[in-house]
Amino acid sequence: MKTIGVLIADEYEYAPFCAFADRHGAVHGKENGFRLVEFELFGNRMIGIESGIGKVNAATAALKLIEEKKIDELYNIGFSGAVHGLRRGKTIAANAYQECDFDLTALGHAPGEKPGQNFIYHADDAMLKAAEAIGLFACKVGTGDFFLTSQAKKDEYYELFGVCAFDMESAAIGSVCERYGIPFMSIRKISDDAEGSAAEDYTAMNESLETGLTDTLVALLKERYDG
Repeated sequence: MKTIGVLIADEYEYAPFCAFADRHGAVHGKENGFRLVEFELFGNRMIGIESGIGKVNAATAALKLIEEKKIDELYNIGFSGAVHGLRRGKTIAANAYQECDFDLTALGHAPGEKPGQNFIYHADDAMLKAAEAIGLFACKVGTGDFFLTSQAKKDEYYELFGVCAFDMESAAIGSVCERYGIPFMSIRKISDDAEGSAAEDYTAMNESLETGLTDTLVALLKERYDG
C-alpha cells in the first residue's frame, strides 16, 4: 500500500474531492490550519489537503504531507489560466514547472534562474505515462504569486519560459518534491484565457463545484493501480 498525497489549493476545488472521498469512508480533520481528508482507493491510502492559494501555502502543505504524513507520491489538481495553445475547459498534465515571477535579472541572472540550484522541475515519468494513457495533453506550466490577466505577460512568459498555462502553486510544489525525492505531477484544467475576463471566467468555473478534476485524477490512479 502506498500513501498518496493530493494537494488542492482552493476550497471550491477541494469540495468535489471531499465529496468523492466521502463515498469511500473518508475521515476528515484539521491540522496547522489545513483541512485534510483520508480514505482508501485502489488499495492505497489517500490523503487530501486544502493548502490555500499561492506558492508559500502550497510549499508548506507539500512539506507537511512529505514530513508528517510520509507520502510516497504527490498529485496537485486545480485550475489554471491559458498562456499559449490552450482553451478554456482543456485538462492538461503538467510535465515541467517554473516560477515565472522569480527575478534576479538586476544581479545578472536570467529570468526565473535560481543561482546554484535547479529551477525547472519535472513531473514523474510513471505519472506522465498514466496521464498520457488516459488522453491528457502534457505541457510546461508557469507559476507566480498573482492572478494572470495580461496578454503582454502571457506573451512574455511564453517567449521566456515556453509555458502553456499559468497557476499559483505548481512550481512551488515541484520544488519541494524535487528536494525530497517525491514523485509529483500537477493536473490542471484551464478555467480562463488569462486575459480581461479571466477573473469572471475563473470564478464561474470554480464556484460550479464541478467534478472533472477529481474524475480525471481517479481515472489516472485507476490506470496506475487498478490494472
